Amino acid sequence: MSHLLSPKPMHASCVTISQLMQPEHANFHGNVHGGWIMKLVDEAGALACMRHAQHRVVTVAIDQMVFQQPIHIGDLIILRAEVAYAGRTSLEAEVRVLAENPITGEQVHTNTAYLVYVALDEEGNAVEVPALIAESPEEKERLRKAKERQKLRLAQKK
Repeated sequence: MSHLLSPKPMHASCVTISQLMQPEHANFHGNVHGGWIMKLVDEAGALACMRHAQHRVVTVAIDQMVFQQPIHIGDLIILRAEVAYAGRTSLEAEVRVLAENPITGEQVHTNTAYLVYVALDEEGNAVEVPALIAESPEEKERLRKAKERQKLRLAQKK
């Protein structure tokens, strides 16, 4: 079946989600709750993978997520997701998270997460996905690193 699927460029899967962080998103320290950020990361990653696969996807794995900077109430959280790897039925999304002060425009990179999804057909069975085309040198490097992460995941699974 994969020979019938047309490969797609990496940039075609790009999704950006922006949301103003409100008091209901706060933890006990007054910063945005890590769980809320993880939810948004998962949604952004899934959307990028659905855009690429043109099928529903389910989350299989989330690689380590390290919050390097807090996101504050009143910040605009910006999540940019793009497919970084496409296997036979699985996809890896790279999700970059920024916090922006909407008044000053200052942006801070808070974390980057890598998530793995599997594409599903209407019956809930894994379905093949289009191959991924990396066009620029930057995209080729991102694809190379994504393949390394996938090899590591598969080795750890054994």
